[in-house]
Amino acid sequence: MKIGFVSLGCSKNLVDTEKTIGIFKANNYEIVNSPDNADVIVINTCGFIESAKEEAINTILEMAEYKKKKCKYLIVMGCLVERYKEELEKAIPEVDLFIKYSEYNMLWRKIQELLQRDVTANENAKANNGKVAKANNEATNQNDRLNQKESKENNNQHSISNCNLDKYDDFNTVTERVVSTGENYAYLKIADGCSNRCTYCAIPYIRGPQISRKMEDIIEEAKKLATDGYKELILIAQDTTKYGVDIYGEPKLVELLEEISKIDQIKWIRFLYAYPETITPALIKLVKENDKICKYFDIPIQHISDTVLKRMNRQSNGKTIRNLIQTLRKEIPDVVIRTTVMVGFPGETKEDFEELYNFLKEAKFDKLGCFAYSKEDGTPAARIKEQIHPMTKKSRYNKIMALQQEISKENLEKQIGKEVEILIEGKSFDGRTYVGRTYMDVPDIDGIAYLNTNKNLQSGDFIKAKIIDVSNYDLICKDS
Repeated sequence: MKIGFVSLGCSKNLVDTEKTIGIFKANNYEIVNSPDNADVIVINTCGFIESAKEEAINTILEMAEYKKKKCKYLIVMGCLVERYKEELEKAIPEVDLFIKYSEYNMLWRKIQELLQRDVTANENAKANNGKVAKANNEATNQNDRLNQKESKENNNQHSISNCNLDKYDDFNTVTERVVSTGENYAYLKIADGCSNRCTYCAIPYIRGPQISRKMEDIIEEAKKLATDGYKELILIAQDTTKYGVDIYGEPKLVELLEEISKIDQIKWIRFLYAYPETITPALIKLVKENDKICKYFDIPIQHISDTVLKRMNRQSNGKTIRNLIQTLRKEIPDVVIRTTVMVGFPGETKEDFEELYNFLKEAKFDKLGCFAYSKEDGTPAARIKEQIHPMTKKSRYNKIMALQQEISKENLEKQIGKEVEILIEGKSFDGRTYVGRTYMDVPDIDGIAYLNTNKNLQSGDFIKAKIIDVSNYDLICKDS
Protein backbone atom coordinates (compact mmCIF):
# COMPACT_ATOMS: atom_id res chain seq x y z
CA MET A 1 0.00 0.00 0.00
CA LYS A 2 0.97 3.63 -0.56
CA ILE A 3 0.76 5.93 2.46
CA GLY A 4 0.32 9.71 2.47
CA PHE A 5 0.70 11.98 5.50
CA VAL A 6 -0.59 15.40 6.56
CA SER A 7 0.97 16.97 9.67
CA LEU A 8 -0.71 19.95 11.33
CA GLY A 9 0.30 22.15 14.24
CA CYS A 10 3.62 22.61 15.97
CA SER A 11 7.09 21.19 15.39
CA LYS A 12 6.59 18.75 18.27
CA ASN A 13 3.63 17.33 16.40
CA LEU A 14 5.76 17.13 13.26
CA VAL A 15 8.31 14.94 15.05
CA ASP A 16 5.48 12.55 16.00
CA THR A 17 4.44 12.46 12.35
CA GLU A 18 8.01 11.74 11.26
CA LYS A 19 8.15 8.82 13.68
CA THR A 20 4.88 7.44 12.33
CA ILE A 21 6.22 7.73 8.78
CA GLY A 22 9.33 5.90 9.92
CA ILE A 23 7.27 3.04 11.33
CA PHE A 24 5.39 2.60 8.06
CA LYS A 25 8.64 2.75 6.11
CA ALA A 26 10.20 0.13 8.40
CA ASN A 27 7.31 -2.13 7.39
CA ASN A 28 8.10 -1.63 3.69
CA TYR A 29 5.16 0.63 2.90
CA GLU A 30 5.66 3.20 0.14
CA ILE A 31 5.46 6.82 1.30
CA VAL A 32 3.88 9.24 -1.21
CA ASN A 33 3.61 13.02 -1.18
CA SER A 34 0.28 13.40 -2.95
CA PRO A 35 -3.07 12.20 -1.52
CA ASP A 36 -4.08 11.39 -5.10
CA ASN A 37 -1.71 8.42 -5.01
CA ALA A 38 -2.36 7.22 -1.46
CA ASP A 39 -4.14 4.04 -0.44
CA VAL A 40 -3.96 5.21 3.18
CA ILE A 41 -3.98 8.84 4.37
CA VAL A 42 -2.79 9.65 7.89
CA ILE A 43 -3.55 13.08 9.41
CA ASN A 44 -1.80 14.22 12.59
CA THR A 45 -3.98 16.94 14.09
CA CYS A 46 -3.54 19.92 16.38
CA GLY A 47 -6.17 20.86 18.97
CA PHE A 48 -4.41 23.69 20.76
CA ILE A 49 -6.63 26.67 19.91
CA GLU A 50 -9.88 27.24 18.00
CA SER A 51 -8.24 28.15 14.70
CA ALA A 52 -6.11 24.99 14.84
CA LYS A 53 -9.20 22.87 15.49
CA GLU A 54 -10.99 24.43 12.53
CA GLU A 55 -7.98 23.76 10.29
CA ALA A 56 -7.88 20.14 11.44
CA ILE A 57 -11.59 19.55 10.80
CA ASN A 58 -11.37 21.13 7.34
CA THR A 59 -8.33 19.01 6.50
CA ILE A 60 -10.06 15.80 7.60
CA LEU A 61 -13.10 16.60 5.46
CA GLU A 62 -10.86 17.48 2.51
CA MET A 63 -8.92 14.22 2.79
CA ALA A 64 -12.18 12.27 3.19
CA GLU A 65 -13.03 13.23 -0.39
CA TYR A 66 -10.12 11.08 -1.59
CA LYS A 67 -11.96 7.99 -0.33
CA LYS A 68 -14.17 8.42 -3.37
CA LYS A 69 -11.06 7.86 -5.50
CA LYS A 70 -8.05 5.67 -4.67
CA CYS A 71 -7.84 6.03 -0.89
CA LYS A 72 -9.08 3.02 1.08
CA TYR A 73 -8.34 4.09 4.65
CA LEU A 74 -8.34 7.43 6.45
CA ILE A 75 -6.53 7.54 9.81
CA VAL A 76 -6.65 10.58 12.12
CA MET A 77 -4.38 10.92 15.14
CA GLY A 78 -3.07 13.57 17.52
CA CYS A 79 -4.18 16.28 19.90
CA LEU A 80 -7.62 16.96 18.41
CA VAL A 81 -8.48 13.28 18.73
CA GLU A 82 -7.25 13.25 22.33
CA ARG A 83 -9.76 15.97 23.21
CA TYR A 84 -12.74 15.08 21.02
CA LYS A 85 -12.49 11.45 19.91
CA GLU A 86 -16.10 10.47 20.63
CA GLU A 87 -17.52 13.58 18.98
CA LEU A 88 -15.30 13.07 15.93
CA GLU A 89 -16.30 9.43 15.54
CA LYS A 90 -19.96 10.46 15.40
CA ALA A 91 -19.45 13.51 13.20
CA ILE A 92 -17.02 12.11 10.60
CA PRO A 93 -17.80 8.44 9.89
CA GLU A 94 -15.57 8.54 6.80
CA VAL A 95 -12.57 8.19 9.14
CA ASP A 96 -11.64 4.54 9.61
CA LEU A 97 -9.47 4.96 12.70
CA PHE A 98 -8.99 7.66 15.33
CA ILE A 99 -5.87 7.40 17.52
CA LYS A 100 -5.54 9.55 20.64
CA TYR A 101 -2.18 10.91 21.72
CA SER A 102 -2.40 8.80 24.90
CA GLU A 103 -2.73 5.71 22.69
CA TYR A 104 0.51 6.23 20.77
CA ASN A 105 2.18 3.29 22.49
CA MET A 106 -0.49 1.14 20.75
CA LEU A 107 -0.38 3.11 17.51
CA TRP A 108 0.99 0.43 15.23
CA ARG A 109 -1.16 -2.33 16.73
CA LYS A 110 -4.27 -0.28 16.02
CA ILE A 111 -3.09 0.39 12.47
CA GLN A 112 -2.30 -3.31 12.05
CA GLU A 113 -5.82 -4.25 13.09
CA LEU A 114 -7.28 -1.81 10.59
CA LEU A 115 -5.12 -2.94 7.67
CA GLN A 116 -5.71 -6.59 8.58
CA ARG A 117 -9.43 -6.22 7.81
CA ASP A 118 -8.95 -6.55 4.06
CA VAL A 119 -6.49 -9.41 4.51
CA THR A 120 -8.98 -11.30 6.64
CA ALA A 121 -11.87 -10.56 4.28
CA ASN A 122 -9.84 -11.72 1.29
CA GLU A 123 -8.77 -14.90 3.01
CA ASN A 124 -12.34 -15.64 4.09
CA ALA A 125 -13.47 -15.19 0.50
CA LYS A 126 -10.73 -17.51 -0.70
CA ALA A 127 -11.71 -20.04 1.92
CA ASN A 128 -15.35 -19.92 0.78
CA ASN A 129 -14.27 -20.34 -2.84
CA GLY A 130 -12.22 -23.28 -1.75
CA LYS A 131 -15.26 -24.93 -0.22
CA VAL A 132 -17.23 -24.55 -3.44
CA ALA A 133 -14.34 -25.90 -5.48
CA LYS A 134 -13.86 -28.80 -3.10
CA ALA A 135 -16.71 -30.79 -4.59
CA ASN A 136 -15.39 -30.40 -8.13
CA ASN A 137 -11.62 -30.81 -7.79
CA GLU A 138 -9.22 -33.54 -7.01
CA ALA A 139 -7.89 -33.78 -3.48
CA THR A 140 -4.37 -33.00 -4.68
CA ASN A 141 -5.52 -29.76 -6.28
CA GLN A 142 -7.36 -28.88 -3.10
CA ASN A 143 -4.19 -29.38 -1.07
CA ASP A 144 -2.26 -27.18 -3.49
CA ARG A 145 -4.77 -24.39 -3.02
CA LEU A 146 -4.70 -24.71 0.74
CA ASN A 147 -0.91 -24.60 0.73
CA GLN A 148 -0.96 -21.47 -1.44
CA LYS A 149 -3.52 -19.89 0.88
CA GLU A 150 -1.36 -20.62 3.93
CA SER A 151 1.67 -19.11 2.22
CA LYS A 152 -0.22 -15.92 1.36
CA GLU A 153 -1.52 -15.66 4.92
CA ASN A 154 2.00 -15.90 6.27
CA ASN A 155 3.33 -13.32 3.80
CA ASN A 156 0.53 -10.85 4.52
CA GLN A 157 0.89 -11.30 8.26
CA HIS A 158 4.66 -10.70 8.05
CA SER A 159 4.26 -7.54 5.99
CA ILE A 160 2.28 -5.74 8.68
CA SER A 161 3.60 -7.26 11.90
CA ASN A 162 7.30 -6.55 12.13
CA CYS A 163 7.07 -3.29 14.10
CA ASN A 164 4.73 -3.64 17.08
CA LEU A 165 4.81 -0.58 19.32
CA ASP A 166 3.68 -2.60 22.31
CA LYS A 167 7.38 -3.12 23.00
CA TYR A 168 7.82 0.63 23.67
CA ASP A 169 7.08 2.16 27.06
CA ASP A 170 6.82 5.61 25.54
CA PHE A 171 6.25 6.78 21.97
CA ASN A 172 9.14 9.22 22.47
CA THR A 173 11.56 6.28 22.48
CA VAL A 174 10.70 5.31 18.90
CA THR A 175 13.83 5.52 16.77
CA GLU A 176 12.27 4.90 13.34
CA ARG A 177 11.91 8.41 11.94
CA VAL A 178 11.85 10.04 8.52
CA VAL A 179 12.90 13.70 8.80
CA SER A 180 10.64 15.82 6.59
CA THR A 181 12.26 19.24 6.99
CA GLY A 182 14.80 18.94 4.19
CA GLU A 183 18.46 18.04 4.34
CA ASN A 184 19.95 20.78 6.53
CA TYR A 185 18.07 20.90 9.83
CA ALA A 186 16.00 18.64 12.04
CA TYR A 187 13.93 19.11 15.15
CA LEU A 188 15.06 17.21 18.24
CA LYS A 189 12.29 16.74 20.79
CA ILE A 190 13.74 16.58 24.30
CA ALA A 191 10.51 16.41 26.31
CA ASP A 192 6.77 16.24 25.87
CA GLY A 193 3.81 17.50 27.86
CA CYS A 194 3.88 20.44 30.27
CA SER A 195 3.64 20.90 34.02
CA ASN A 196 3.27 24.70 34.09
CA ARG A 197 -0.55 24.81 34.16
CA CYS A 198 -1.04 28.23 32.58
CA THR A 199 -4.75 28.93 32.93
CA TYR A 200 -5.37 29.45 29.19
CA CYS A 201 -3.50 26.40 27.94
CA ALA A 202 -4.96 22.99 27.11
CA ILE A 203 -1.61 21.24 26.58
CA PRO A 204 -1.45 19.64 30.07
CA TYR A 205 -4.96 18.24 29.51
CA ILE A 206 -3.99 16.90 26.08
CA ARG A 207 -0.42 15.69 26.59
CA GLY A 208 -0.18 15.48 30.36
CA PRO A 209 2.68 16.69 32.59
CA GLN A 210 6.19 17.14 31.28
CA ILE A 211 8.05 13.92 30.52
CA SER A 212 11.71 14.44 29.67
CA ARG A 213 13.66 12.00 27.55
CA LYS A 214 16.82 10.48 28.98
CA MET A 215 19.87 12.49 28.03
CA GLU A 216 21.69 9.50 26.58
CA ASP A 217 18.76 8.78 24.24
CA ILE A 218 18.72 12.37 23.01
CA ILE A 219 22.50 12.35 22.44
CA GLU A 220 22.21 9.09 20.51
CA GLU A 221 19.52 10.55 18.26
CA ALA A 222 21.54 13.75 17.79
CA LYS A 223 24.56 11.72 16.68
CA LYS A 224 22.44 9.78 14.21
CA LEU A 225 21.03 12.99 12.75
CA ALA A 226 24.55 14.38 12.45
CA THR A 227 25.71 11.21 10.69
CA ASP A 228 22.77 11.58 8.31
CA GLY A 229 24.09 15.00 7.31
CA TYR A 230 21.99 17.47 9.29
CA LYS A 231 23.96 20.62 10.09
CA GLU A 232 21.46 22.28 12.45
CA LEU A 233 19.55 20.77 15.36
CA ILE A 234 16.61 22.61 16.91
CA LEU A 235 15.77 21.42 20.42
CA ILE A 236 12.07 21.59 21.22
CA ALA A 237 9.73 20.90 24.12
CA GLN A 238 6.78 22.73 25.59
CA ASP A 239 9.25 24.24 28.08
CA THR A 240 12.86 23.49 27.13
CA THR A 241 14.33 25.28 30.15
CA LYS A 242 12.69 22.78 32.50
CA TYR A 243 14.19 19.84 30.64
CA GLY A 244 15.24 17.10 33.07
CA VAL A 245 13.49 18.38 36.19
CA ASP A 246 11.05 15.45 36.21
CA ILE A 247 13.70 12.73 35.88
CA TYR A 248 16.88 14.29 37.29
CA GLY A 249 15.39 16.57 39.95
CA GLU A 250 16.90 19.70 38.38
CA PRO A 251 17.12 21.41 34.99
CA LYS A 252 19.64 19.78 32.66
CA LEU A 253 19.38 21.89 29.51
CA VAL A 254 22.86 23.37 29.94
CA GLU A 255 24.46 19.93 30.27
CA LEU A 256 22.47 18.62 27.32
CA LEU A 257 23.53 21.51 25.09
CA GLU A 258 27.14 21.03 26.09
CA GLU A 259 27.04 17.36 25.12
CA ILE A 260 25.35 17.97 21.77
CA SER A 261 27.86 20.71 20.94
CA LYS A 262 30.64 18.08 21.14
CA ILE A 263 29.25 16.37 18.01
CA ASP A 264 31.65 17.42 15.26
CA GLN A 265 29.24 17.42 12.30
CA ILE A 266 26.73 19.74 13.98
CA LYS A 267 27.28 23.40 13.08
CA TRP A 268 24.30 25.17 14.67
CA ILE A 269 22.21 24.33 17.75
CA ARG A 270 19.06 26.14 18.82
CA PHE A 271 16.57 25.65 21.63
CA LEU A 272 13.04 27.05 21.46
CA TYR A 273 10.37 27.86 24.07
CA ALA A 274 12.59 29.05 26.94
CA TYR A 275 10.42 30.33 29.78
CA PRO A 276 11.74 33.61 31.24
CA GLU A 277 11.77 32.54 34.89
CA THR A 278 14.00 29.52 34.21
CA ILE A 279 16.65 31.13 32.01
CA THR A 280 19.66 30.86 34.33
CA PRO A 281 23.01 32.70 34.36
CA ALA A 282 24.64 29.37 33.42
CA LEU A 283 22.46 29.10 30.32
CA ILE A 284 23.20 32.70 29.31
CA LYS A 285 26.93 32.09 29.79
CA LEU A 286 26.80 28.95 27.64
CA VAL A 287 25.01 30.69 24.78
CA LYS A 288 27.48 33.57 25.00
CA GLU A 289 30.61 31.39 24.93
CA ASN A 290 29.69 28.33 22.85
CA ASP A 291 30.14 29.06 19.15
CA LYS A 292 27.81 26.26 18.04
CA ILE A 293 24.81 27.53 19.99
CA CYS A 294 23.01 30.27 18.09
CA LYS A 295 22.78 33.59 19.92
CA TYR A 296 19.00 33.32 19.78
CA PHE A 297 16.49 33.20 22.63
CA ASP A 298 12.85 32.30 22.05
CA ILE A 299 11.08 33.52 25.19
CA PRO A 300 7.26 33.41 25.34
CA ILE A 301 6.50 36.18 27.88
CA GLN A 302 2.74 36.30 27.00
CA HIS A 303 2.23 39.66 28.76
CA ILE A 304 3.94 42.31 30.89
CA SER A 305 1.08 43.37 33.18
CA ASP A 306 1.44 41.70 36.59
CA THR A 307 -2.33 41.49 36.90
CA VAL A 308 -2.70 39.61 33.64
CA LEU A 309 0.34 37.40 34.30
CA LYS A 310 -1.10 36.40 37.66
CA ARG A 311 -4.44 35.49 36.10
CA MET A 312 -2.55 33.45 33.53
CA ASN A 313 -0.76 31.62 36.37
CA ARG A 314 2.58 32.58 34.85
CA GLN A 315 5.55 32.32 37.19
CA SER A 316 7.27 35.48 35.94
CA ASN A 317 6.31 39.13 36.46
CA GLY A 318 6.92 42.38 34.67
CA LYS A 319 10.06 43.22 36.62
CA THR A 320 11.78 39.86 36.07
CA ILE A 321 10.96 39.98 32.35
CA ARG A 322 12.39 43.48 31.97
CA ASN A 323 15.52 42.54 33.90
CA LEU A 324 16.02 39.41 31.80
CA ILE A 325 15.85 41.31 28.50
CA GLN A 326 18.36 43.86 29.78
CA THR A 327 20.69 41.12 31.01
CA LEU A 328 20.61 39.21 27.72
CA ARG A 329 21.42 42.29 25.68
CA LYS A 330 24.19 43.32 28.05
CA GLU A 331 25.83 39.88 28.21
CA ILE A 332 25.33 38.98 24.52
CA PRO A 333 25.41 42.16 22.40
CA ASP A 334 24.48 40.34 19.17
CA VAL A 335 21.68 38.31 20.74
CA VAL A 336 18.40 37.89 18.86
CA ILE A 337 15.31 37.72 21.07
CA ARG A 338 11.98 36.40 19.91
CA THR A 339 8.86 36.49 22.06
CA THR A 340 5.18 35.63 22.00
CA VAL A 341 2.43 37.74 23.52
CA MET A 342 -1.28 37.25 24.00
CA VAL A 343 -3.94 39.95 23.81
CA GLY A 344 -7.54 39.80 24.92
CA PHE A 345 -6.99 37.51 27.90
CA PRO A 346 -10.07 37.53 30.16
CA GLY A 347 -10.04 40.62 32.33
CA GLU A 348 -7.35 42.43 30.29
CA THR A 349 -8.18 46.10 30.74
CA LYS A 350 -7.36 48.95 28.43
CA GLU A 351 -4.61 49.91 30.88
CA ASP A 352 -3.17 46.37 30.81
CA PHE A 353 -3.04 46.43 27.04
CA GLU A 354 -1.44 49.86 26.95
CA GLU A 355 1.23 48.66 29.38
CA LEU A 356 1.98 45.75 27.04
CA TYR A 357 2.00 48.00 23.96
CA ASN A 358 4.35 50.53 25.56
CA PHE A 359 6.67 47.79 26.79
CA LEU A 360 6.94 46.26 23.32
CA LYS A 361 7.59 49.71 21.88
CA GLU A 362 10.41 50.13 24.38
CA ALA A 363 11.86 46.58 24.29
CA LYS A 364 11.97 46.39 20.49
CA PHE A 365 12.04 42.60 20.24
CA ASP A 366 13.79 41.30 17.14
CA LYS A 367 11.00 38.80 16.45
CA LEU A 368 7.48 38.68 17.83
CA GLY A 369 4.41 36.55 17.48
CA CYS A 370 1.03 37.72 18.74
CA PHE A 371 -2.09 35.67 19.46
CA ALA A 372 -5.59 36.69 20.40
CA TYR A 373 -6.81 34.70 23.41
CA SER A 374 -8.76 31.57 22.47
CA LYS A 375 -11.29 30.22 24.97
CA GLU A 376 -10.46 26.53 25.37
CA ASP A 377 -12.73 23.89 26.88
CA GLY A 378 -11.73 22.72 30.34
CA THR A 379 -9.19 25.44 31.06
CA PRO A 380 -9.53 27.70 34.13
CA ALA A 381 -9.41 30.84 31.97
CA ALA A 382 -12.52 29.69 30.10
CA ARG A 383 -14.47 30.05 33.37
CA ILE A 384 -13.42 33.66 33.99
CA LYS A 385 -16.46 35.89 33.57
CA GLU A 386 -14.68 38.93 32.11
CA GLN A 387 -14.26 37.55 28.59
CA ILE A 388 -13.10 40.13 26.04
CA HIS A 389 -15.24 40.93 23.00
CA PRO A 390 -13.82 39.40 19.76
CA MET A 391 -13.66 42.78 18.04
CA THR A 392 -11.62 44.20 20.91
CA LYS A 393 -9.23 41.26 20.72
CA LYS A 394 -8.85 41.73 16.98
CA SER A 395 -8.23 45.46 17.35
CA ARG A 396 -5.54 44.89 19.99
CA TYR A 397 -3.92 42.18 17.87
CA ASN A 398 -3.78 44.49 14.85
CA LYS A 399 -2.18 47.27 16.89
CA ILE A 400 0.55 44.98 18.21
CA MET A 401 1.34 43.57 14.78
CA ALA A 402 1.47 47.02 13.18
CA LEU A 403 3.86 48.16 15.90
CA GLN A 404 6.07 45.11 15.49
CA GLN A 405 6.27 45.59 11.73
CA GLU A 406 7.80 49.01 12.32
CA ILE A 407 10.16 47.66 14.98
CA SER A 408 11.24 44.77 12.80
CA LYS A 409 12.08 47.08 9.90
CA GLU A 410 14.04 49.35 12.22
CA ASN A 411 15.96 46.41 13.74
CA LEU A 412 16.76 44.87 10.37
CA GLU A 413 18.02 48.14 8.91
CA LYS A 414 20.57 48.27 11.74
CA GLN A 415 22.02 45.03 10.34
CA ILE A 416 22.92 46.60 6.98
CA GLY A 417 26.68 46.56 6.46
CA LYS A 418 27.30 43.70 8.90
CA GLU A 419 28.92 40.41 7.92
CA VAL A 420 26.92 37.25 8.64
CA GLU A 421 27.21 33.54 8.02
CA ILE A 422 24.47 32.03 5.86
CA LEU A 423 23.36 28.42 5.69
CA ILE A 424 22.43 27.85 2.03
CA GLU A 425 19.14 26.00 1.54
CA GLY A 426 18.42 26.41 -2.16
CA LYS A 427 17.65 28.99 -4.81
CA SER A 428 14.89 31.55 -5.31
CA PHE A 429 11.96 30.72 -7.59
CA ASP A 430 13.52 32.62 -10.48
CA GLY A 431 16.86 30.88 -9.92
CA ARG A 432 18.76 34.17 -9.76
CA THR A 433 19.78 34.16 -6.10
CA TYR A 434 20.57 31.67 -3.39
CA VAL A 435 18.24 31.41 -0.40
CA GLY A 436 19.36 30.62 3.12
CA ARG A 437 19.22 31.62 6.76
CA THR A 438 21.45 33.29 9.33
CA TYR A 439 21.63 32.46 13.05
CA MET A 440 18.97 35.15 13.46
CA ASP A 441 16.23 33.13 11.77
CA VAL A 442 14.38 29.96 12.74
CA PRO A 443 13.05 28.05 9.70
CA ASP A 444 9.40 28.58 8.76
CA ILE A 445 9.00 31.15 11.56
CA ASP A 446 11.38 34.03 10.86
CA GLY A 447 12.79 35.55 7.71
CA ILE A 448 15.27 34.33 5.11
CA ALA A 449 18.46 35.65 3.51
CA TYR A 450 18.86 36.18 -0.24
CA LEU A 451 22.44 35.92 -1.46
CA ASN A 452 23.79 37.30 -4.75
CA THR A 453 27.01 35.52 -5.70
CA ASN A 454 28.80 34.02 -8.68
CA LYS A 455 29.99 31.09 -6.60
CA ASN A 456 28.60 27.61 -7.23
CA LEU A 457 27.02 26.70 -3.91
CA GLN A 458 25.18 23.63 -2.68
CA SER A 459 22.43 23.22 -0.13
CA GLY A 460 24.10 22.80 3.25
CA ASP A 461 27.04 25.09 2.50
CA PHE A 462 27.93 27.86 4.94
CA ILE A 463 29.18 31.13 3.47
CA LYS A 464 30.17 34.52 4.86
CA ALA A 465 28.26 37.44 3.32
CA LYS A 466 27.52 41.12 3.86
CA ILE A 467 24.00 42.47 4.43
CA ILE A 468 23.35 45.22 1.86
CA ASP A 469 19.58 45.74 2.17
CA VAL A 470 16.40 44.44 3.79
CA SER A 471 12.95 43.56 2.43
CA ASN A 472 10.09 43.18 4.90
CA TYR A 473 11.45 40.49 7.28
CA ASP A 474 14.22 39.25 4.95
CA LEU A 475 17.87 40.11 4.35
CA ILE A 476 19.52 40.93 1.02
CA CYS A 477 23.18 39.89 1.00
CA LYS A 478 26.24 39.67 -1.25
CA ASP A 479 29.67 38.08 -0.98
CA SER A 480 31.69 39.74 1.75
